[in-house]
Amino acid sequence: MSFRVALAVAALVAAPVVAHAETADPALDTVRTLDGGLLGIMRAGSGVSGRARQIGPVIDRTFDIPLMTRLSVGPAWNSFSAPDQQALVAAFRALTVAQYAKNFDGYAGEKFVELPQVETRGTDKLVKTTIGAPGGDAEAINYRLRQSGGQWKVIDVYYRNAISQLATRRSDFAGVVAKGGAPALIQHLNRLATNAK
Repeated sequence: MSFRVALAVAALVAAPVVAHAETADPALDTVRTLDGGLLGIMRAGSGVSGRARQIGPVIDRTFDIPLMTRLSVGPAWNSFSAPDQQALVAAFRALTVAQYAKNFDGYAGEKFVELPQVETRGTDKLVKTTIGAPGGDAEAINYRLRQSGGQWKVIDVYYRNAISQLATRRSDFAGVVAKGGAPALIQHLNRLATNAK
């Protein structure tokens, strides 16, 4: 089986055979698109750079990377210049793509099951999924989505129903920002992305 935890910040578990439930909820459709893209790179078995090229456009369609970056940085975001904000979004995207490309690196019969009941939480929706390999225990991975430009996009990922990717990243980023501001965080994200390749 091919699941690994990367940086505890964005533990990404191995890939899916997608089990579709009949529903009209557009938030669930977004998660299905992500699952299909991940399944594609797992089955392709190409190198990390090839998987990154393949999954990058899927990440762009299904994740609200600018909002995730801002939420991960926290209040300090408003004090950054526009060029620094743009550089941070680009670095955050590169890290996200690199981590998915590294961790979804092979297929061994894993199955991704999406629960058809989508929860509404204020302006957000929660899509629950499980993943597991044949003969193994299933792990819970839940996605928090918010509308952006008329489409539901992922803004947070919860592992085992409790570990928020955004909360973990905000904790990780806070110390870097306190010491060196936006330039230090950009460098930090780029270094993490490089190490994930």
